[in-house]
Amino acid sequence: MYRYSEFDDAFVRARVAEFRDQVNRRINGSLTEEEFKPLRLKNGLYLQLHAYMLRVAIPYGTLDSRQMHQLAHIAEVWDKGYGHFTTRQNIQFNWPKLADVPDMLEALADVSMHAIQTSGNCIRNVTADHFAGAADDEIEDPRPTAELLRQWSTDHPEFQYLPRKFKIAVSGSPNDRAVTRAHDIGIRAVRGKGDETGYEILVGGGLGRTPMIGKVIRSFLPKDDLLPYMEAILRVYNLSGRRDNKYKARIKILVHETGLDELKDQIETEFTARRRVFPGVNQRLLESLNAHFAPPEFVDAESSEYELRRTRDPLFRTWCDTNLNRHRDPNLAIVTISLKPVAGTPGDATADQMRTIADLAKSFAHDEIRVSHEQNIILPHVPKAFLPRIHDRLKRSGLATANIGLISDIIACPGMDYCALATARSIPIAQEISQRFDELRLERKIGPLKIKISGCINACGHHHVGHIGILGLDRAGVENYQITLGGDATETAAIGKRPGPGFSAEELIPALERLLDAYLTIRLSGNETFLQCYRRLGDQPFKTALYPDSARKAA
Repeated sequence: MYRYSEFDDAFVRARVAEFRDQVNRRINGSLTEEEFKPLRLKNGLYLQLHAYMLRVAIPYGTLDSRQMHQLAHIAEVWDKGYGHFTTRQNIQFNWPKLADVPDMLEALADVSMHAIQTSGNCIRNVTADHFAGAADDEIEDPRPTAELLRQWSTDHPEFQYLPRKFKIAVSGSPNDRAVTRAHDIGIRAVRGKGDETGYEILVGGGLGRTPMIGKVIRSFLPKDDLLPYMEAILRVYNLSGRRDNKYKARIKILVHETGLDELKDQIETEFTARRRVFPGVNQRLLESLNAHFAPPEFVDAESSEYELRRTRDPLFRTWCDTNLNRHRDPNLAIVTISLKPVAGTPGDATADQMRTIADLAKSFAHDEIRVSHEQNIILPHVPKAFLPRIHDRLKRSGLATANIGLISDIIACPGMDYCALATARSIPIAQEISQRFDELRLERKIGPLKIKISGCINACGHHHVGHIGILGLDRAGVENYQITLGGDATETAAIGKRPGPGFSAEELIPALERLLDAYLTIRLSGNETFLQCYRRLGDQPFKTALYPDSARKAA
C-alpha cells in the first residue's frame, strides 16, 4: 500500500494545525457557525441531527493493521466506542466533541490518514474494487491509478469549488465491484490493440433524486492521457455545470442537458490543450506508485487443516461457501468479514472488533485490510491454512456471520437516527428485515439478493441499484417506504423501477414477504436469482404480490 512521503505528512499536519486554530476560534466565539461551516466541511466535519460527525477518508478502501488499531483507539477515546463504515469506503465517527476533533485529526495524521475532501463541492475520496490486487479476474490492480488520482485531486486549486460534490471510482476487472456506472466519472481498466492496458471512461452516472447510469465517453484512453483527460472533464464541468440549482448541479445533468456528443466535443477540445501541460509526468508518477502496490510474498502454508475443518464443521463450511472469494493464487482466499449480524446496524464495528480485524490481518493476512462499498471488511490475501483460526477468532468477536450477498447483507445509510437530511429511518428497517428472514429461515433458499436502503432522496444507501431498493420518505409526517425492483450495481448496471405506491413501516416487512414468496414460486429453478427472475418476467408478477388488493380489483 502507499506510504506517505515527507511532503504528504507535512501537508496533512499543516492542515491539522490550521483547523485546530479554526476550532479554537469557533469555540471562543471569534467565528460564527455560518463562518465556521465551510471550514469544518473542508476537513470532513459535519453537524448531524444530534452531534458532530467526522468522516475519515480511507483512500480506495485500503488499510493496514496499524491504521485499523488507530481507528479503534479514536473510537474508544473520543467517540462512543464504535465506527461506521460507509459506501464510499470511509469511516464515520458519529459522536465527537468539537474540541476533540483536532486531536482526532492529529491521531489520524500519526498513521498517514486524514479527513480532507470527505465533504464539500470537491473531488471526494476516490474509491476502487475492494478485491483489488487479489481477484483472479483482474486486468490490473486499480489502486495505483486511484492513488494517482488522489494525489492529483487533493487540494487541486481549480477544483475545490465545483458546482457540486464529485465522485470517481476505479475498477481493474471486467466484473465491476466498484459501482463505476453510478459515479460522476467511472474508470475501468481495459485491454486495447496489442494487449495494451488503458481505460474506459464513463461520465455522468449518479443516484440521488435523478438517478442515471454513466455513459461511455472514451472506450479506450491510453494511460499517459489519464490526468489531462480528467482535467478536461472537470474543467468543462466546472465552467458549464449549473450553479443556480443544487439539485441540477451534478455532471449527470450537464450530460443530459448538453448531450453526450456535444459534451464530448467540448471535453476533447479542452483535452488537446490540457495535454500539453502533462508531458508524461503522470505516467512516470504512476510507474513509481506501482512499486507501492506490489503483491506481498505469499506464505506457502499446508492447507490440510482447512480441508479437514470444511469436512467436519458445517458452520465453518457454510462461512467458507458464503464469505470467501477466489484469489488469483489457488493457495489463498479473499475473506469478506460481514459487518451485518442479524438485527445489527449495517457497517458498524466496535473498537474491539476493529482490533480483532487488525490483529488477524497482521498475523494471518499479509497486513492488508480493505473496506468495501457494501459496508463490509475484506482480508484480501489469506492463506487457506489460516482460515480455521481466523474463523474461530471471528466467532469470538461476533464477526463470523455467514451472509455475504444474501438478504441480510443489507446496505443502509444512517437515516433519521443520525442524519439531519434524512426523512425516514433506515437502520431499524434493515434490522427488522434481517431479523424477520432469519426467523423464517429463508435466507439461503432465497439465495443471492441485494437489498439497499436509503433514508432520503439523496440515496446514500444506493437504493436505486439494489435488486430490491427501499427509499424512506416523509408523507405528511408519516414514514413511507417506496420499493424499487431490478436495480443492479455491477457491469450490467440498471436503475430499479418503482412498481407502485409505498408502504408504511408496519406494512413493509409483510410486503417483502409476499414479494419473495412469489419469487420462490415463479423462479425457474433454485439457481435462478431474484434479479435474473425479474429480468425474465418483468415486474408484473412481483407487482401482483406487492399489491394483492389492486390485483383482485383488476380481476
